[in-house]
Amino acid sequence: MKKIASFTVNHNVLPKGMYTSRVDGDVVTYDVRMKKPNGGDYLPNAAMHTIEHLFATYARNTRYEDQIIYVGPMGCRTGFYFLVRDTVCPQAAIGLVRDAMAFIAAYEGEIPGVSARECGNCAEHDLAGAKAVASDMAQVLRGWNTEQLIYPESFL
Repeated sequence: MKKIASFTVNHNVLPKGMYTSRVDGDVVTYDVRMKKPNGGDYLPNAAMHTIEHLFATYARNTRYEDQIIYVGPMGCRTGFYFLVRDTVCPQAAIGLVRDAMAFIAAYEGEIPGVSARECGNCAEHDLAGAKAVASDMAQVLRGWNTEQLIYPESFL
């Protein structure tokens, strides 16, 4: 089988950040790396689950709600995939993720979709952990620009 594009990125040198993973027609996939791959520090499941609920809810309640395709965690627990229509310009995508992280970092209250009726693992959430990860990621993305979305040659 052919190697998929994301496996051609050297994860040993990939820092935290936001990167354009692929473009498929009118869908753009961003890798939102919240932890350094293979760094020994990964997203705890409960915090990751809470980030998923808050990130997806936030993104789908912005002016871009109809352009959001998917928000979901990476299996390696180093970040999230963020898929949008190409009508969301790259700078707006960065801003949306940065704003979502700030929203999560400051969030107080009940986690959206947390009841047993709404969630398949409602007991596994960690708001404090999610807030800590999101606060760190908001700092990583402070000043992030469209040039930084492109994987440098040294990452390939």
